[in-house]
Amino acid sequence: MLIGLVRDSVMQCFCHTCRAPVLPAVNRRSAPTKKPTKTRTKQPKASKKVKFITTEIRCQEKSKGGLCYEVILAEPAVNVALPKLPPTQGKNVSAEEIEEKLKAAEERRLSLEAKKMADWSAKMAKIEEASRKKDELDKEFKTHAKEVLHTKMEQYEEKREQQISEIKEKLKTHAADIEKTRQSLEQQKVEELQKHLEDKLRNAATLRDDNIKKILDRLKEHERRAELVRQNKAALAQKTDVTASSG
Repeated sequence: MLIGLVRDSVMQCFCHTCRAPVLPAVNRRSAPTKKPTKTRTKQPKASKKVKFITTEIRCQEKSKGGLCYEVILAEPAVNVALPKLPPTQGKNVSAEEIEEKLKAAEERRLSLEAKKMADWSAKMAKIEEASRKKDELDKEFKTHAKEVLHTKMEQYEEKREQQISEIKEKLKTHAADIEKTRQSLEQQKVEELQKHLEDKLRNAATLRDDNIKKILDRLKEHERRAELVRQNKAALAQKTDVTASSG
């Protein structure tokens, strides 16, 4: 009923002098493709009485593209009598009761303060315990890190010494190979030089024998010729002697 009343109030003019008919809701999916024709509403005559509704709608734009409607169903009532509460009867409180209440309040205050102090002490103890644990963890971490670093340094030194010893062994082996190669090259060079010298000596001896043989041949030829010359001289002298003796 309230929804229908609000709908009727929205659809009518805000001047409250006319009322436009409420159109039925149209489903967009089942709506026809043609645009519906607008129906003109007849304005009531001035002499005709119009039934006014006390509902008021106020429109206000809250954001861009959005509206806010306030529906007021009735006018505010004036001179409304508020219900009065019955007066409470006061109690007679004695000084002893006041003193007891003050003592109880003081005890509650002291207990609250003691509780606060206990809570504060517990919190401080927790903080100290956490700080102590943190210091212990830091100390353990530093000790562990120091041990790990020391172990790594020892391993590095051992590895370094091992590498140096391996390099020394390699250098020693290389030097031995070089010395062996040098000795073999020197031996080969000495052998080649000795062989070359022997070849030279052999060639020199061969040449010397050839020269001696040639010289001996020449000497034999010279002696043969000298013998022929001597024979010729002797024959000539004998012939000369024979001629002289015959003359």
